[in-house]
Amino acid sequence: MDMSNKTILITGSTDGVGRRVAERLAAAGGKVLVHGRDRARAESLLAGIHEAGGKAAFYPADFSSLDEVRALADTIERDYGRLDILINNAGIGTSGGDAGREVSRDGHELRFAVNYLAGFLLTRRLLPLLKASSPARIVNVSSVGQQPIDFSDVMLTRGYSGVRAYCQSKLAQIMFTFDLAEELANSGVTANCLHPATYMNTTMVRQAGVAPMSTVDQGADAILNLAVSTDLEGRSGLYYDGQRPSRANAQAYDKTARQRLRLLSQDLIGLS
Repeated sequence: MDMSNKTILITGSTDGVGRRVAERLAAAGGKVLVHGRDRARAESLLAGIHEAGGKAAFYPADFSSLDEVRALADTIERDYGRLDILINNAGIGTSGGDAGREVSRDGHELRFAVNYLAGFLLTRRLLPLLKASSPARIVNVSSVGQQPIDFSDVMLTRGYSGVRAYCQSKLAQIMFTFDLAEELANSGVTANCLHPATYMNTTMVRQAGVAPMSTVDQGADAILNLAVSTDLEGRSGLYYDGQRPSRANAQAYDKTARQRLRLLSQDLIGLS
């Protein structure tokens, strides 16, 4: 894995599997753009990378705010002339959701906003930079936990649960990936998504009260497979379970549903 002269943005990379992916890509020579909210964690990660001779920089943003996502995209565009890989990994789990429905700063259901809508906005804002850097890759870190979107109540004002909100947001990521792959055909930019590993030993899993079943290295292996494997050069619109091609929920293959999600998302981020 030689990442020399590659610039990689990994959202949600101050902890968990995102952190491990950042460490490994930096060790391979990449310029890693670390994103998160916790400056202390970020500084710890950057110190380790720099001590090992790697290159990394920290870009803070709270993904519960679309304005902060826009500011992040603007800063990346200002600071870099290329972006070779975008890994949309940032997210929140089910923990806390069962205490009641939560909303983002913009008034959207929180898990839909953080896990899906923020990545949708960031990706769309960075597409010109990715296209200019082609061949480039987009990797959306989703989950095997998926639930169809009820378009009559996307923000889950009825029958809310943290698990339902999480699973809906993760399917939305997959639907976006498939839609984006079609849009980017022949552009030199690929878009793929995956469930990295089941119940990795991460803060998110521990907060949910679940006993870990997988390691962060297993999840990192799966993410890196989509991000850098030569076997996936030019291949797009794929969903992987770990390192195996798989099938997502049926709604992900429904073009009408994907179009409804795209139009809704464009409206929510103010993109006509």
